[in-house]
Amino acid sequence: MSETPEPLLSVEGLEKHFPITKGLIKRQVGAVKAVDGLTFDVRKGETLGLVGESGCGKTTTGRLITRLLEPTGGTVRFEGHDITHMSQGALRPLRRDMQMIFQDPYSSLNPRHTVGAIVGAPFRIQGVKTEQGTKKAVQEILELVGLNPEHYNRYPHEFSGGQRQRIGIARTLALKPKLIIADEPVSALDVSIQAQVVNLLEDLQNELDLTYVVIAHDLSVVRHISDRVAVMYLGKIVEIADRKGLYERPMHPYTTALLSAVPIPDVKARGGRDRIRLQGDVPSPLNPPPACRFHTRCWKAQEVCKTVEPPLVALAPGHQVACHFPENAPAPADAAPEAAVPAAPGAATE
Repeated sequence: MSETPEPLLSVEGLEKHFPITKGLIKRQVGAVKAVDGLTFDVRKGETLGLVGESGCGKTTTGRLITRLLEPTGGTVRFEGHDITHMSQGALRPLRRDMQMIFQDPYSSLNPRHTVGAIVGAPFRIQGVKTEQGTKKAVQEILELVGLNPEHYNRYPHEFSGGQRQRIGIARTLALKPKLIIADEPVSALDVSIQAQVVNLLEDLQNELDLTYVVIAHDLSVVRHISDRVAVMYLGKIVEIADRKGLYERPMHPYTTALLSAVPIPDVKARGGRDRIRLQGDVPSPLNPPPACRFHTRCWKAQEVCKTVEPPLVALAPGHQVACHFPENAPAPADAAPEAAVPAAPGAATE
């Protein structure tokens, strides 16, 4: 993984609040805080995994980064340039460098267009000419993602789900982007096909020097493909660390609970592991809990968690956590003993 002094992508205080209106005059009576103050960087050549439960704001974050949605607040910088409120005309050339793989390979491809028209659309929209012609360029890209170049004249309905996702990936690669936002790229596919697509994404990254932000809820997939992992809960990042640090020493209780639910094939390896069953549902982003948003479901929550929002701070090299009572955190030599906290509710040995 290559590193540069300045990150390829830098997000600071990113927000997206969807207004709730009422009446004929559309008076705003509230807002859904889908994304509420995200800050993170992505270095060139790395893969950042963005994980969390459904509804936590992962997909909205991806669409904000690529400016498919207009941010409410915060900044998005790409290669040092502030693109947060850049006009669509100014964004057009940048879209060659920032592309998105969508979740559903069935609805993201126009059924009326051939594969050649779908994959060749970026060339036409951006006015890019190739030496050997668009058809030859498209066929080379199809071959790159594991499809037959002769599929050029076929339609999406003639392909399986995995093949359709490869077509979507081919379209993304057409203009040789630098950053790809992959929104749940394998969640709609069979398990056996998931592995093939994940391996394809890794091979393409190594061959084309790509940078990924992979949005997913499957922690097993994220562990396989990511260099670093950011955990989201109700519009905020609660923990971000390198893959090894997060999976072996999770510090936020929410991360610990998520990892406890990941299936482990080896019976001996999971023998002593406790499954943490969180109580209640995820609160509504329309009216999130005050201070620490996880305190309504956290077994370690105390009064301070209800009144003071924990900042996202580094508790170990490259490991940031937003929690007043983190787990597995290295204690300072002069730190006072941590107050006793109750055990996880509903914990059951797997």
